[in-house]
Amino acid sequence: MKIYMAPLEEVTEYIYRNAYHAFFSPMDKYFAPFIAAKQNKGRLFNYKEKKNILPENNQGLYLVPQILTNNSEDFLRTVKGLKEYGYTEVNLNLGCPSRPVVNGGRGSGFLDKREALDRFLNEIFEGTQVKISVKTRVGRYEPEEIGPLMDIFCQYPLEELIIHPRVQQDFYKGRPRKSAFREAYKRQNMPLIYNGDIFTEEDYKQVALEFPKIDGVMLGRGVLADPGLTGKIRGEEPVSMKQWKGFLERLYEEFTRTAVNEEKALFKLKEIWCYLRYSFPEMDVWNESLKRSRTLEEYRNAVETLLEQYPGVPKGSYQRESHMWERR
Repeated sequence: MKIYMAPLEEVTEYIYRNAYHAFFSPMDKYFAPFIAAKQNKGRLFNYKEKKNILPENNQGLYLVPQILTNNSEDFLRTVKGLKEYGYTEVNLNLGCPSRPVVNGGRGSGFLDKREALDRFLNEIFEGTQVKISVKTRVGRYEPEEIGPLMDIFCQYPLEELIIHPRVQQDFYKGRPRKSAFREAYKRQNMPLIYNGDIFTEEDYKQVALEFPKIDGVMLGRGVLADPGLTGKIRGEEPVSMKQWKGFLERLYEEFTRTAVNEEKALFKLKEIWCYLRYSFPEMDVWNESLKRSRTLEEYRNAVETLLEQYPGVPKGSYQRESHMWERR
C-alpha cells in the first residue's frame, strides 16, 4: 500500500521533506503545502511558494504541488506555470478548514457549492492534460454530503481521491467519520487514499482491515510526531539514534543557513518540535528547555542534552486528546 506525506502549511516544506527523506523510510509521494492561485496575470508564485517547488530543492522526491482556488482560469494558469518546472501531476485542495480560506469559498468552503464545483472540475479537466488528484473532506457541515460529492467526483478522471473523513466544521477535533468514508469506499471508481488520525501501526492496521481495497494512506500529524512511523508500518528495522541525530542536525543546518535571522530559524525549529516532542514522552523536554530557548545555542544545547540522556531510541507516543495544535 502506498504511503504519502500530507501537506502541512509552514511545516512540511522542502527543508523538512528533504531531511525526512534522507533519514527515514521514504514516502511514495510528498504533497507540497498549497499554492494560492493568483487572480492576476502577473507573478504566479510568491517567494516561499517558488522555493518550495523548485526542482533543485526537491531532488529525488516525488513531489505533488497542491493548488488552492475556486477559479478554473487561475487553476489552469498555475498548472501552466508548474508544467514549466517539469510537474506532470497536481492536487486540488478541497480540504483546508481554515476560516479565512473557507470564507472565500475555497478549500472545504467549496464543498457546499456543488454546482459551481462541478463546473470548475469540468473546466479544469477540459483545460489541461496534467494529472489531477483531489484532497477533500467528506463535507462542509454534515458527513452525508459525501454522497452528492461522490456523484460529482466519479464523473471525472481523477488521478487519486484523497479523503480526510471529517467535515469542515470538525476542524481536527473528534474522531474521523469512517461511516462517511465507507460511503465513498463503496462507490470509488478511482484510486482512493485514506487520510486522518493514523498515529500508530495499530491505527494503520485498523484502516487497512476496514478498507482493504484502498490504494494508500496519507500521514500528517502522526509521522511528524513519530518520523519512524512509515518504517514501522512497512515492517522495517527500528529507527536508530544515529538516524535521529542526523535528521535533527540536517534540520538545524538548513534552517540556520536559509533563515533571514536567528529568530526565524529558532521559530521554525521549535514549530517542528511541537510535534517531535511526542517521540520523547518520558521527558518533559519541551517545557523544560526547548520551548524556553531564546537563542540557537540554547536550542542546540537542549537537543544535545536530550539525546545524550534519553534512554534508548525515541518510539513516538502521540496523545490524541492532549494536543492543542490543530493541523492536518
